[in-house]
Amino acid sequence: MLSKTIESALNDQVKMEAESSQAYLAMASWAENQAGLDGVTAFFYRHSEEEREHMLKLIHFINERGGTAEIPALAQPRKSFANVQEAFKTLYEHELKVSDSINQLVDLALAEKDYATHNFLQWYVTEQMEEEKLARDLNDKLELIGQDKSGLYLFDRDLMGLKPHG
Repeated sequence: MLSKTIESALNDQVKMEAESSQAYLAMASWAENQAGLDGVTAFFYRHSEEEREHMLKLIHFINERGGTAEIPALAQPRKSFANVQEAFKTLYEHELKVSDSINQLVDLALAEKDYATHNFLQWYVTEQMEEEKLARDLNDKLELIGQDKSGLYLFDRDLMGLKPHG
């Protein structure tokens, strides 16, 4: 059985995952309206769906542990970016924020000696390490590319084949 404190914190994480999904969906829509960014578009759509799956995993866990998962209202996500570099910088910053939130949840689970929740959250810890690395690597590539259009073309093409990991 979940404590009310853990239940509330997990529901906060449900909201964060939902916000992540919406933010990446907005990035996908923005990219889809930019000529020639089919790989970037596909990447953000896949990433949005992956975040939704993370949210659903939390919802199921809360409900299975005797809590009540709450489906949150969401604010309008940012809808436009100056360029691809800004969109991916935003992605990276957001993933760092999610990692911090997961780490706080792990701390809370340990403080409350809720080892089942702690164990469940380990998947998210690993997932966030992978998410941060991916976002950092993509930003590093964009830094190398700079304003080179042929480099952006190759980056976009590479993203088309990139498979989600979570």
